[in-house]
Amino acid sequence: MKRRFLALLLFLAPALPLPALGGGISATVYKSPTCGCCQEYAEYLRANGFDVKVINTDRLTELQREARVPTQLAGCHSTRIGPYTFEGHIPAESIKRFLSEKPAARGLTVPGMPAGSPGMGGRREGPLHVYYLDDRAALRLYDTR
Repeated sequence: MKRRFLALLLFLAPALPLPALGGGISATVYKSPTCGCCQEYAEYLRANGFDVKVINTDRLTELQREARVPTQLAGCHSTRIGPYTFEGHIPAESIKRFLSEKPAARGLTVPGMPAGSPGMGGRREGPLHVYYLDDRAALRLYDTR
């Protein structure tokens, strides 16, 4: 019986979403208690294999300042994964790629609340640009989706 189950699991494993296999990436989403899109973003991350803890806070601006996120690059929520900060509605694929590459940056950002981005309602009007969070003066593009 155990062999059959193991064989079935190995056969189905490539088709199962990551959370079903229990190998999610731990992430903490800091958000305003009243923000619905931020909760939708947390659910989006869960659906894409992340183990998400949501913390409602009235100190979001302070947390962003502590993480050295420039005001113009801030999102409506902050996600922390290990030593990295991910601001706003960043596609899961961009986060996973960043975590595997480990570039010299503090994290990534999708500034503001672009319509049609992960967790946001509405229709996307153009490409979604994901930028590095680093200490360089010029904005650096990381990914476009």
